[in-house]
Amino acid sequence: MKFSIGGSLKLAFRPWVEGLENIPAEGPAILASNHLSFSDSFFLPAVLDRKVTFIAKAEYFTSPGVKGKLTAAFFKGVGQLPVDRSGARGAGEAAIKSGIDVIERGELFGIYPEGTRSPDGRLYRGKPGGLARVALATGAPVIPVAMIDTEKIQPPGKVVPKLMRPGIRIGKPLDFSRYHGMDGDRFILRSVTDEVMYEIMKLSGQEYVDIYATAAKRQIADAEKAAARSEKAQPAVSDTDK
Repeated sequence: MKFSIGGSLKLAFRPWVEGLENIPAEGPAILASNHLSFSDSFFLPAVLDRKVTFIAKAEYFTSPGVKGKLTAAFFKGVGQLPVDRSGARGAGEAAIKSGIDVIERGELFGIYPEGTRSPDGRLYRGKPGGLARVALATGAPVIPVAMIDTEKIQPPGKVVPKLMRPGIRIGKPLDFSRYHGMDGDRFILRSVTDEVMYEIMKLSGQEYVDIYATAAKRQIADAEKAAARSEKAQPAVSDTDK
């Protein structure tokens, strides 16, 4: 299914790619990417010859009915791995364990260090959990990846995707073997994560914001609520007032 989906995506959207030579022909590696769109997890595997495994919500695999079965089959086909995210700490540990399992099988593990999609196209601070802990526990190289313009294909609220060419830039592998086994040191985790985010920023050309994307989303939501309350509180203007 990966090849049929990937072939269809490449034919329809014709994504351009730079740095394919940085993906190893065999052996484990971690692909750390910025996250602009739901489609990122489909476009990146589509341009690679090797399977990439990403983490996905378990709900995508357990929904009932025909639609649920089709959705589960689709996500399995494109290399998504279900993780129960009902508890924040448990979800993080499950994702890390899943990533380590993928690496120990000698495969490619895909992860978004920001933890969620960017709300405005900018690059946000990486979370020092999954990426760094998997890298330091396994010694696998980290390959920075930049998705370009994928957020323009299907912006929030749009059902029909826009046919345009997204881009993918793949950087040179980063070696953190000097920190192998130090995945319990929070300062090392922070340093590794920041180094990867810096390389992603150089590849993507995005403006960097030194807060977490989840915090930015809360700020945006709060601002929208405040604006809505302010608009609602404005007195109506009658014809006699004009």
